[in-house]
Amino acid sequence: MITFFVCLALLIVGYIVYSRVSEKIFGADDRLTPAMASPDGVDKTPLPTWKAFLIELLNIAGTGPIFGAISGALFGPIAFLWIVIGCLLGGAVHDYFSGMVSSRNDGKSTAEITKPLLGSAMQLVMRIFSIVLLILVSAVFVVSPAGLLQSLTGAKVPALVWMAVILVYYFVATILPIDKVIGKAYPVFGVILVVMAIATIGGILVNQDQYPMLELVGNLSDFSKANGGLPAWPFMLTTIACGAVSGFHATQTPIMAKCIRSEKEGRTVFYGAMVAEGTIALIWAAAAMAFFKVDTPEGWAALNATGGNSQAVYHICQSLLGPVGTVLAVIGVVICPITSGDTALRSCRLIIAEWLGLDQKKTKNRILLTLALFGVVAGLSVWNFSDAKNFNILWRWFAWSNQILAALSLWISTAYVMKHGRYKYGSLLTAVPAGIMTMAVITYILGEPNLGLGNLLPMGVAYIIGAALALTFFIFYLFKLRKNNRMAK
Repeated sequence: MITFFVCLALLIVGYIVYSRVSEKIFGADDRLTPAMASPDGVDKTPLPTWKAFLIELLNIAGTGPIFGAISGALFGPIAFLWIVIGCLLGGAVHDYFSGMVSSRNDGKSTAEITKPLLGSAMQLVMRIFSIVLLILVSAVFVVSPAGLLQSLTGAKVPALVWMAVILVYYFVATILPIDKVIGKAYPVFGVILVVMAIATIGGILVNQDQYPMLELVGNLSDFSKANGGLPAWPFMLTTIACGAVSGFHATQTPIMAKCIRSEKEGRTVFYGAMVAEGTIALIWAAAAMAFFKVDTPEGWAALNATGGNSQAVYHICQSLLGPVGTVLAVIGVVICPITSGDTALRSCRLIIAEWLGLDQKKTKNRILLTLALFGVVAGLSVWNFSDAKNFNILWRWFAWSNQILAALSLWISTAYVMKHGRYKYGSLLTAVPAGIMTMAVITYILGEPNLGLGNLLPMGVAYIIGAALALTFFIFYLFKLRKNNRMAK
């Protein structure tokens, strides 16, 4: 219990202090945001701060900080360290700068901003990675809620029917102005996501005799590795992405960058929403460790058997909260992934529209782009549903492409701060987590046994190559920083 409350306090204090540091280094001022300078009534629409915050939270969260944190609980209390450090120094910085850089550039996507900072080749890489990732997210978040809805209806309504219903909703939400569906429903669902987390941790605290929380002191060992699984580095960093560092967020922050009314709101909307997501991840990691007693072989095996998915959420909520918990669990694992899927499709539409130069104020253009994406997502969803193995394949591809995008987004933010920042070494704020994520994702790709290279290279070699390449990137960054500072003089 002590570890949980210390980590919670660190997240709160970290937000108060480090978000102001980020804001100062970025140099937020009184210039007009896209919503105020050029509103279009579709994507650029001014929203109140509280509404923008809740929409941003739901856009970046979904079930990510729930499922990812529960799966990450298999690594033991060491996961608490990654959630707190990763969130404050990596994920929240990542989200704040990607959102604010987008706001400074008329709400454009991170991919579109890349060209003047890192060149055309890197812009193409960012476009491709962003589009692939968003399509994967949309497809993954069609299948999981459809499967659960089929179970809840006793298979009277097949999952394929539920998939069709979800896809139709995706289509409608993607083409309509943001304040028509997302602006009205998301704040409500955001509150439900927060209430669900608070109720869950409340249930654990009330039942400490039955579900004692694990402490970090004395439990620093890697539980997953001890039980024959993959080591915490780098696999915990890809398992717990939402709630710590996630590249998917860089595709979502431009949505609210088009809607904030002032740059001063960015600290609350972008940095604040990420810290809120980190808090939700902390709660679910603590709850899963306590409920399944992962410090015992039997408990670890029981949690591992759920795969960290909706089964685990359902068991925890039903046991702790009874019928109310069951309702919350159903809402959480059905609605939350859908709200990530539709905004993923919306972001994908906007990125492709920027690439092709299509005006999105025209309904016809929005419909044509969405129909094309709709076909791809529908096909992947059916393929995904046809075999459980396919879902695992998609999820692994999502995991590594997501964190590659995080590393790239952090380097892009670094390039922006180097060029436009107020402080000589301010870009270190983004460059350090960029280097860490670069090392983690390279090691992951080389060492993941389910990817081709992971079957060829020992983990030790993957560690060395990952560290060497990340160090190379960082040395190049320091060289550029020194060169820029000399030119400034």
